[in-house]
Amino acid sequence: MIGQDGEQLGIMSSRDAMKLAREADLDLVKIAPTAKPPVCKIIDYGKYRYELARKEKEAKKKQRTMEVKEVRLSPNIDKNDLNTKANQARKFLTKGDKVKVTLRFRGREMAHVNYSKQILDSFCEMLEDVAVVDKKPKMEGRSMVMFLSEKR
Repeated sequence: MIGQDGEQLGIMSSRDAMKLAREADLDLVKIAPTAKPPVCKIIDYGKYRYELARKEKEAKKKQRTMEVKEVRLSPNIDKNDLNTKANQARKFLTKGDKVKVTLRFRGREMAHVNYSKQILDSFCEMLEDVAVVDKKPKMEGRSMVMFLSEKR
Protein backbone atom coordinates (compact mmCIF):
# COMPACT_ATOMS: atom_id res chain seq x y z
CA MET A 1 0.00 0.00 0.00
CA ILE A 2 1.31 3.41 -1.01
CA GLY A 3 -0.18 6.60 0.40
CA GLN A 4 -1.27 9.73 -1.47
CA ASP A 5 2.09 11.46 -0.83
CA GLY A 6 4.09 8.45 -2.02
CA GLU A 7 4.94 7.11 1.47
CA GLN A 8 4.85 3.37 2.18
CA LEU A 9 1.91 2.38 4.38
CA GLY A 10 2.83 -1.30 4.52
CA ILE A 11 0.80 -4.44 3.83
CA MET A 12 -2.88 -4.26 4.79
CA SER A 13 -6.22 -5.77 3.88
CA SER A 14 -8.20 -4.39 0.95
CA ARG A 15 -11.01 -3.34 3.33
CA ASP A 16 -8.60 -1.18 5.39
CA ALA A 17 -7.09 0.25 2.22
CA MET A 18 -10.56 1.22 0.89
CA LYS A 19 -11.38 2.83 4.24
CA LEU A 20 -8.21 4.96 4.08
CA ALA A 21 -8.99 5.97 0.49
CA ARG A 22 -12.56 7.01 1.39
CA GLU A 23 -11.30 9.05 4.36
CA ALA A 24 -8.93 10.93 2.04
CA ASP A 25 -11.80 11.32 -0.49
CA LEU A 26 -9.61 9.68 -3.18
CA ASP A 27 -9.54 6.42 -5.18
CA LEU A 28 -7.70 3.17 -4.48
CA VAL A 29 -5.89 2.07 -7.65
CA LYS A 30 -3.99 -1.18 -8.24
CA ILE A 31 -0.60 -0.13 -9.63
CA ALA A 32 0.90 -3.63 -9.89
CA PRO A 33 -1.93 -6.20 -9.75
CA THR A 34 0.30 -9.18 -10.63
CA ALA A 35 2.73 -8.62 -7.74
CA LYS A 36 2.51 -10.70 -4.55
CA PRO A 37 0.89 -8.96 -2.67
CA PRO A 38 -0.70 -6.54 -5.19
CA VAL A 39 0.55 -2.95 -4.94
CA CYS A 40 -2.18 -0.31 -4.48
CA LYS A 41 -1.97 3.45 -4.27
CA ILE A 42 -4.34 6.12 -2.97
CA ILE A 43 -4.67 8.71 -5.75
CA ASP A 44 -7.21 10.80 -7.64
CA TYR A 45 -7.99 8.44 -10.54
CA GLY A 46 -9.18 11.21 -12.90
CA LYS A 47 -5.94 13.12 -12.38
CA TYR A 48 -3.96 9.88 -12.82
CA ARG A 49 -5.61 9.16 -16.19
CA TYR A 50 -5.06 12.76 -17.28
CA GLU A 51 -1.34 12.53 -16.45
CA LEU A 52 -1.01 9.25 -18.38
CA ALA A 53 -2.74 10.75 -21.43
CA ARG A 54 -0.49 13.80 -21.26
CA LYS A 55 2.66 11.66 -21.09
CA GLU A 56 1.50 9.60 -24.09
CA LYS A 57 0.76 12.75 -26.08
CA GLU A 58 4.19 14.16 -25.22
CA ALA A 59 5.89 10.92 -26.32
CA LYS A 60 3.97 10.98 -29.61
CA LYS A 61 5.04 14.56 -30.23
CA LYS A 62 8.71 13.60 -30.05
CA GLN A 63 8.21 10.55 -32.25
CA ARG A 64 8.91 10.96 -35.98
CA THR A 65 7.15 8.86 -38.57
CA MET A 66 9.26 7.56 -41.40
CA GLU A 67 7.82 8.13 -44.83
CA VAL A 68 8.68 6.37 -48.08
CA LYS A 69 9.39 8.87 -50.85
CA GLU A 70 9.47 7.68 -54.47
CA VAL A 71 11.91 8.69 -57.20
CA ARG A 72 10.90 7.56 -60.68
CA LEU A 73 13.45 6.92 -63.40
CA SER A 74 13.23 5.70 -66.98
CA PRO A 75 15.64 3.40 -68.83
CA ASN A 76 16.75 6.12 -71.27
CA ILE A 77 17.56 8.75 -68.63
CA ASP A 78 20.41 11.19 -69.29
CA LYS A 79 23.35 11.76 -66.89
CA ASN A 80 22.16 15.24 -65.84
CA ASP A 81 18.63 14.04 -65.19
CA LEU A 82 20.05 11.16 -63.14
CA ASN A 83 22.11 13.65 -61.10
CA THR A 84 19.00 15.76 -60.48
CA LYS A 85 17.05 12.72 -59.28
CA ALA A 86 20.00 11.67 -57.09
CA ASN A 87 20.06 15.12 -55.46
CA GLN A 88 16.31 14.89 -54.87
CA ALA A 89 16.76 11.47 -53.24
CA ARG A 90 19.66 12.85 -51.16
CA LYS A 91 17.33 15.53 -49.72
CA PHE A 92 14.75 12.89 -48.79
CA LEU A 93 17.40 10.70 -47.15
CA THR A 94 18.92 13.53 -45.09
CA LYS A 95 15.42 14.35 -43.75
CA GLY A 96 15.23 10.74 -42.48
CA ASP A 97 12.84 9.28 -45.06
CA LYS A 98 13.27 6.06 -46.99
CA VAL A 99 13.50 6.30 -50.79
CA LYS A 100 11.86 3.95 -53.25
CA VAL A 101 13.64 4.14 -56.61
CA THR A 102 11.39 2.95 -59.43
CA LEU A 103 12.58 2.36 -62.98
CA ARG A 104 9.51 2.13 -65.22
CA PHE A 105 9.55 0.27 -68.54
CA ARG A 106 7.16 1.08 -71.37
CA GLY A 107 6.71 -0.89 -74.60
CA ARG A 108 9.97 -2.05 -76.21
CA GLU A 109 12.02 -0.89 -73.20
CA MET A 110 11.29 -4.29 -71.62
CA ALA A 111 13.89 -5.80 -73.99
CA HIS A 112 16.71 -3.87 -72.26
CA VAL A 113 16.14 -4.81 -68.63
CA ASN A 114 19.75 -5.94 -68.08
CA TYR A 115 21.13 -2.49 -69.05
CA SER A 116 18.66 -0.82 -66.70
CA LYS A 117 20.16 -2.57 -63.68
CA GLN A 118 23.35 -0.60 -64.38
CA ILE A 119 21.36 2.65 -64.13
CA LEU A 120 20.15 1.71 -60.66
CA ASP A 121 23.66 0.67 -59.65
CA SER A 122 25.11 4.02 -60.77
CA PHE A 123 22.25 5.80 -58.94
CA CYS A 124 23.20 3.87 -55.83
CA GLU A 125 26.90 4.79 -56.26
CA MET A 126 25.99 8.49 -56.41
CA LEU A 127 24.30 8.19 -53.02
CA GLU A 128 26.67 5.73 -51.32
CA ASP A 129 27.94 8.43 -48.91
CA VAL A 130 24.45 9.01 -47.40
CA ALA A 131 22.45 5.89 -48.32
CA VAL A 132 22.50 2.15 -47.93
CA VAL A 133 20.47 -0.31 -50.04
CA ASP A 134 17.57 -1.87 -48.09
CA LYS A 135 16.24 -4.00 -50.93
CA LYS A 136 18.28 -4.79 -54.00
CA PRO A 137 16.82 -3.98 -57.46
CA LYS A 138 13.99 -6.38 -58.29
CA MET A 139 11.52 -6.65 -61.15
CA GLU A 140 7.90 -6.06 -60.17
CA GLY A 141 5.70 -6.21 -63.24
CA ARG A 142 6.80 -3.53 -65.71
CA SER A 143 9.10 -1.77 -63.27
CA MET A 144 12.32 -2.41 -61.37
CA VAL A 145 12.20 -1.33 -57.72
CA MET A 146 14.98 -0.64 -55.20
CA PHE A 147 14.73 0.75 -51.64
CA LEU A 148 17.32 3.03 -50.02
CA SER A 149 17.56 4.24 -46.44
CA GLU A 150 19.79 6.67 -44.59
CA LYS A 151 23.22 5.43 -43.56
CA ARG A 152 23.63 5.42 -39.77
